[in-house]
Amino acid sequence: MKNEILVDLKNISFYYGEIPVLEDVSFSIKRNDFMAIIGPNGGGKTTLLRIMLGLLKPDSGTVRVFDKRPEEGRKSIGYLPQNIFFDLNFPINVFDMVIMGRYREPIKKYSENDVKSVLNALETVGMLEYKNRHISMLSAGQLQRILIARAIAREPELLLLDEPMSSVDPETQKSIYELFLELNKKMAVVFVTHDIGAISVYIDRVLCLNRKLFYHGPKEGSLGKLEEAYSCPVEILAHGIPHRVLGRHKK
Repeated sequence: MKNEILVDLKNISFYYGEIPVLEDVSFSIKRNDFMAIIGPNGGGKTTLLRIMLGLLKPDSGTVRVFDKRPEEGRKSIGYLPQNIFFDLNFPINVFDMVIMGRYREPIKKYSENDVKSVLNALETVGMLEYKNRHISMLSAGQLQRILIARAIAREPELLLLDEPMSSVDPETQKSIYELFLELNKKMAVVFVTHDIGAISVYIDRVLCLNRKLFYHGPKEGSLGKLEEAYSCPVEILAHGIPHRVLGRHKK
């Protein structure tokens, strides 16, 4: 069902010590949503994703993920964190890296279904022909596609991505946005971004966050709330790639 609620957050607040990171945030993610979470640095975007995944517990409020506790519901979520650190010289090829996304429990061997899911994921992201290639032989854009494949190899119903465009060039960004549109036919896709311009081209819904929730809804109504969250004028120019955000900040 298109309007089925996958994630429901009510009155979420979170503090690091005495510092407020999120205050009274409420929203839901529905099946087949294609949503961007946008806002200034330090606004709580990554913290929000981690709360949905059950990696952090809110100081107040409730979180339901597939109508379960986040620690249980996250089994149906694919996740790509913002910063992934690993040694590119580690002896592992593309296939082995992606199949790690099918990990379930210690000692348990990967099954034929695991292998099939990995091959399907690699085909989906256009990287099947590279399955035997060492990861050090990939470009930044190819590596990002492999990481996305690892996130979708578990066949999630919701894909969460934290700034997935941060390490790729503008033309590759365009192809990855188009990949997300294809993935959105099978799952809800929610990602953190600073690319305000991309909203006008690709995104259906926007969640504007700067500690508090300033806006959650269709992209058409987001511009004024973005200005409020960023505390400066925002003008979106979407003439090709890359997109630019212009505006004179308040003194």
